[in-house]
Amino acid sequence: MLDTDRKLLLELQRRNDELATLVEIGKALTSTLAREEVLNVIMEKVSLLLRSKTWSLLLTDEATGDLIFEIAVSAGKTDLKGVRLARGEGVAGRVATSGEPLLISNIQDTPYFSARVDQITSQKSRSILCVPLKNRNRILGVIELVNDSDERIFDETDLPILTTIADYVAIAIENSQYFEKINELIITDDLTGLYNSRHFNELIIYETERAKRYDSPLSLVFFDLDYFKQVNDIHGHLVGSRILTEIGELVKSHTRKVNLAARYGGDEFVILLPSTDKKSAVIMAQSLLDTIHSHDFKADNGSTLQLTASFGIASIPEDTVDPKELIFMADKAMYRVKETTRNAVLAN
Repeated sequence: MLDTDRKLLLELQRRNDELATLVEIGKALTSTLAREEVLNVIMEKVSLLLRSKTWSLLLTDEATGDLIFEIAVSAGKTDLKGVRLARGEGVAGRVATSGEPLLISNIQDTPYFSARVDQITSQKSRSILCVPLKNRNRILGVIELVNDSDERIFDETDLPILTTIADYVAIAIENSQYFEKINELIITDDLTGLYNSRHFNELIIYETERAKRYDSPLSLVFFDLDYFKQVNDIHGHLVGSRILTEIGELVKSHTRKVNLAARYGGDEFVILLPSTDKKSAVIMAQSLLDTIHSHDFKADNGSTLQLTASFGIASIPEDTVDPKELIFMADKAMYRVKETTRNAVLAN
């Protein structure tokens, strides 16, 4: 009788723990739309509830089908974040491709196990519990819990709670993706994919303050396409819009990740170059100008259109320390090119 009562108490405690975990997860989902924050809260609760020292959340790369470690906690010191598993690789890959969970008491009993992650982390996996993250008919990724030979073996009682939590995680991922898309629409130009002028005006204030605080250079490149009105008048605005889209791609290919580019209006573009002096900004601008000039833009009839552009550059601290003045001076330099030779770069 005492054993029966003890089992009932343990089962009741387990259910209370599960309920408390689900409540905490619900709070996390409603408190923020920041994906990393929500996922970290959820996965911490999972590890405590299911008593796993090693756990990970992997997301599907839609382009390749690979799984990428988004969150990974293990007893080892190796950081798995960003590590890729090929489509179908290992237990996680099997779950991602089949859409069905896997509970493995001993990895020696399954052909799906891949030792590559164990080799990276210098661990010896024994028991694995892996469930898919499903959103309608899409597999967003997987949650995988791993215990070694010194820890408890996962069993059938662990599967329902982890499956339920996976549903919450899928909701969190979907919500964060919608949130990111909405934010992207707010700050980007829909034609070029670059930042819009409103967001750029916020960025330049931040970057000029940062440049002053750390006593580092900051350059602004302002450029305008030459005779672009003629392109619209002769070939139509659809061709003009397509060309602006291509210009956006060329700008992206010529800027580092830390650089900030925007469509400022019409066929005007600005590029903010943190930690970049005027001389380096001129080199980058000249390279972009050469690329624009040599690029074969196409009209609807297949004919080639060759474009040029006029570039102006101003820098902090040489020219000014004021963000509005920085834009004005780069714009002024650009117009001096526009009124003379065009197809050139001029530093203020």
